[in-house]
Amino acid sequence: MRMHPTLETARPIDLQDNTGLPEGTFPRGLRPDTWRLLLRAGLRGHFFKPGESLPMGPGDRDVYIIWDGAVQQERFPLGEGRGAPRITRFRGRGQVVGEAKLVTPDDSSVHTRCLTATVAIPCDERSFNALLRRRLEAQRALLRSLEARNRSDELLYATVTRPPLERVSRLVAHLADTTGVPDPRVPHRTVVSGIGQKDIAAALQIAVSTTENALRTLRYHGGIVEARYRQLVVNSVDELRHFVAGL
Repeated sequence: MRMHPTLETARPIDLQDNTGLPEGTFPRGLRPDTWRLLLRAGLRGHFFKPGESLPMGPGDRDVYIIWDGAVQQERFPLGEGRGAPRITRFRGRGQVVGEAKLVTPDDSSVHTRCLTATVAIPCDERSFNALLRRRLEAQRALLRSLEARNRSDELLYATVTRPPLERVSRLVAHLADTTGVPDPRVPHRTVVSGIGQKDIAAALQIAVSTTENALRTLRYHGGIVEARYRQLVVNSVDELRHFVAGL
């Protein structure tokens, strides 16, 4: 599989082990020997700083695999402009982004911005499509990952009839699982960086004040979650899941 040759790796990145990525993601769905075969064919990681956007404009032909870090994607279904509605989603380790280019190569309708220091693997869409045609294993892994992501999105973003506290809690638990980093100083604590209250409100399409109230409730409820500047500290993901289950 020929990968994009122009993006240089900013620092050494170990891509050898795909088994450490989350269940249901595309790389995790490949056998380790298949993944290593892709690495030998030229798969490389590229380092992006917080706030940088992945180059996914009309002239770019890359699909990206998020190897480490987290990104925020924004789509404008009615076109961009002042007050135009937007759809916000968060993607973390193992997720494929820009997959629309596999079907419509000129598609650049999604803005993808790095929330944290992010390692992304650019894959030329023509080479990616060739891989999918040649290897049924890869095709199934991609389709399964996209279906798993769709179902997760429905559970997180489409349950508009559920109470805001439940929706915020469920999304924070998901972010802790997919984009969070364990705090080496405190056992069981997970830190979600780059995401603020306005981002959560935009993703769930609720008021910022409603989001603030939900996070305040989580803080008062045993300090499960602490909201800081563009950072969420989850002191116990297990307690947060238990809290969600009881709502």
